[in-house]
Amino acid sequence: MAEPIIEVKHLVAHYGEKLVLDDVSFTVNRGEIFVIIGGSGCGKTTLLKHMTGLLTPTSGQIDHSGTDITKLDEDELNAIQRNIGIAFQSGGLFNSMTVGDNVALPLREYGSVDEELVSAMVRLKLSLVGLGAAEDLMPDELSGGMRKRAGLARAIALDPPIIYFDEPSAGLDPIMASGLDDLILNLKRLLGITFIIVTHELDSIRKISDRILMLDQGSAIFLGNLKEAETSDVPRVRQFFERQADEFIAQRVTKATGNADVDAAE
Repeated sequence: MAEPIIEVKHLVAHYGEKLVLDDVSFTVNRGEIFVIIGGSGCGKTTLLKHMTGLLTPTSGQIDHSGTDITKLDEDELNAIQRNIGIAFQSGGLFNSMTVGDNVALPLREYGSVDEELVSAMVRLKLSLVGLGAAEDLMPDELSGGMRKRAGLARAIALDPPIIYFDEPSAGLDPIMASGLDDLILNLKRLLGITFIIVTHELDSIRKISDRILMLDQGSAIFLGNLKEAETSDVPRVRQFFERQADEFIAQRVTKATGNADVDAAE
């Protein structure tokens, strides 16, 4: 039986007067890779920020292991946030600190770890993401893919059961992106981590997702596994997985191409 670890119930969110999330409900199960997809501006990153407690919704619930984080005070929310990891799109590393010190930061800030053990734990976390020799490097000495791995090492520093990852493959070449996908799968297998991942990369979605949530204009229009997504009769879902352009955009491209052909002929 699937065990829920996060439950989002009738979530509504605004930026000022603008409705950004409209009655969104779903459940994330323990140990799964839950992927959130959708077009630009559909509310994916906003949803992630609400799920991590960085934003407060207009209404609705976000339960982490049965605790509604929307009702917590600052201290209670901080206690919950210590049990989640967040890996940012850019890696989110502090450029003035070594990679090792970046990974050690949550251990020193929140962990009850003796300082003499911090270095050993940092090396372990870096080894888990394939950066065992990078402890003394500065962030600007790392490639884009290495920075994302280092950010992931920091996210798992306190052994959280949940990791949120925003656009892990953004800006990476296909080989580096595939390697990061493999890393996510291995961390799930080795550590039993639940991943909530925002991405638009089809290759990654097909490789790592257990279940997929699709947003469109702030509403949840699909929830299911990859096979169900690829055979869905929901137009926007089908458009996404078949890489179809919007009809208007397609017409504009066709028209522009036609005009270019006429110009060339003249």
